[in-house]
Amino acid sequence: MSQTDSFIDEVTEEVRRDRMLGLARRYGWIVALVLVAVVGGAAFVEWQKARDRAAAQSLGDQIFAALESGAGVSRAAALADIEADGVAAALVDMLTAAELAANDVGEAGEMLDALSADESLPEIYRALATLKLVMLPDYPMFSDAKIARLEPLTAPGAPFRLMATEQLALLHMDNGETGKALDLLRPIMTDAEASPGQRQRAQQLFIVLGGDLEGA
Repeated sequence: MSQTDSFIDEVTEEVRRDRMLGLARRYGWIVALVLVAVVGGAAFVEWQKARDRAAAQSLGDQIFAALESGAGVSRAAALADIEADGVAAALVDMLTAAELAANDVGEAGEMLDALSADESLPEIYRALATLKLVMLPDYPMFSDAKIARLEPLTAPGAPFRLMATEQLALLHMDNGETGKALDLLRPIMTDAEASPGQRQRAQQLFIVLGGDLEGA
């Protein structure tokens, strides 16, 4: 390599180095800001996870303490004192309604009815509240109203489809609508998603209602 070529290479390298330094001075703060955002974001996510875990544990401890606080009325009062919001509040309200049911079925039903109509809650919680409302002993609700509340819960893919179908069959049986009850029980007996207990109950009720298992 000639001295001229060597000199040109040195100059080129120096120019490249100066350009890189210039870019670093001009845009280096952006890189630093991105790094801070990434590191800070990761730290925030971890802090948020830790906070959520602590909140869930605290809620669980409060619920456990409330359920250990004596008789049903006392437990309901202790549960009502728990501060929660969103889904957590809905779960606490369902537990409160269950404790109230034996002594104040009206208030228990009103709580479940309000939860079932709360569109801010995910579908699974509204469906569960509806199912618990319909199954609430001695709650003043006509059979037709119960059927109307249950029928949407029997749609394919609904979270409590089989439980709702079973309850619907019982209501039709109570109304003397044996054919409708049998039509609802028949698919439960062979449904792959049904538990052994559900299939057994459906089969027993099917037989009691005069259904033919061989033709089912």
